[in-house]
Order: sequence, then C-alpha cells, then structure tokens
Amino acid sequence: MGKVIVVGIGPGSYEDMTIRADRALRGCDAIVGYGVYVDLVKERYPDKAFYETPMTQEAKRCALALEFARAGKTAAMVCSGDSGIYGMAALVYELRGESEEPEIEVVPGLTAACSAAALLGAPLTHDFAVISLSDRLTPWETIEKRLAHAVQADLAIALYNPASRSRPEHLKRACDILLRFLPENRLCGIARNIGRAGESCRMLTLGELREAEVDMFCTVIVGNVSTKKIAGRLITPRGYKNV
Repeated sequence: MGKVIVVGIGPGSYEDMTIRADRALRGCDAIVGYGVYVDLVKERYPDKAFYETPMTQEAKRCALALEFARAGKTAAMVCSGDSGIYGMAALVYELRGESEEPEIEVVPGLTAACSAAALLGAPLTHDFAVISLSDRLTPWETIEKRLAHAVQADLAIALYNPASRSRPEHLKRACDILLRFLPENRLCGIARNIGRAGESCRMLTLGELREAEVDMFCTVIVGNVSTKKIAGRLITPRGYKNV
C-alpha cells in the first residue's frame, strides 16, 4: 500500500515552498492537482507523472490520488497555499473514510493571508479572521454572518476568493456589510499574484476597496481599529511597544 501526501506548495514561488514540501514532491511517484497549481511545480519536477483536473472536480482528483496510493504508489496532492486551509486535506480524509489505509500525510504550506500580509507590511500581527467570499460551497447568508461577527469583534480580516467571473460583485457586497460597522477610511490592502509573475500590492481605504477591481488571484486584508500606515506599509500593532 502506498500513501497520499497532501502538499501545501505556498503562493507559487519555489522560494516560498517549505523544505518538507520540496522533499515530498521529489520523493513521490505522481503529482495530482488543479491544473493551475500543477503548472507551478511541473518545471521543477520533470521526472514525475502529472495528473490534473479542472476547477469543481476536487473530489475526482482526491479519489485519483487515493487510487494511486492503493496501487502502491506515493501520490502528492498539491494545494496552493496551505494543504488544510481551503485545501484538499480534509476531503482526502473524508474520501478515505474510517479506514487507516492508505496512509495520509499532510504537509503544511504558506497560506495567502501570511504571504499577502508580508507584502503589505504587517497587518495581521494581532488577532484576525480568514473568510472566503466564494459561495460555491458555503451559503452567502453564512458568509454575511461571519463577516459581521468578525468585524464587530474588531478582528483584522483576510478575504480569500474576493471575486470571479461568475460572482463579480461579491467583494462589493462584502464591503457593504463591513461598512455597516466600519468607517469608509478603514485601512485595507490588496495583494495579487503573490509569489508569481506580476506580483503586486496596494493599500486603500474600505470605501475605495468597495470599487476596486479584484479577481481570484487577489487576497484582500481589512485592518482593525489599530491598523495604521508606517512608511507606506500597513501595520497592525499588538502592543509590544507599550510594554
């Protein structure tokens, strides 16, 4: 019996991949994943067999990885960012069920909230929430509730999947919810194509964020009441300076 290694490859660049993730990909027989993520690692591991499935076929690719493992191979299921934060780790466990075979190993990776924050400065130094605006798997009413509770708790918020072709207005709708509780001048940031060609970031207010153009390659950060700009960077102090 082989094994499935669910690998978080980070935002995209090899430099942001962990040593453990690199070792897992070097040691596996096959690399399975969403096509965009497979393309990020193909060049560095040319001797591997690659298997891709399109968006919305998450269960199919996880089942394929388990099939390889049952055939005695080591299959690496690659996930952008972290393997467990909006990644495939939970689904692989669900599809395997109560059996303890094949073996599953989860390799963590650098999630977008961390890498976006690093580009923007240090906006997540204190407590924060991570919320996806995709309602493909989560009802929008649930997303609205999470946004409202997070902002009322004065948490900085990292927003994943802020918009796509099928839901271009989701970030605007999310900002409308936040603006019920926050001023328009609340500091925010957008990071795009983190660790990939065309990487960029910018700082703006919540009012400006509502009108901003974003896509699935963007991660948005909304600051808390203490977030400020220092030397052009977005900073949320935790209070160490006052101790």
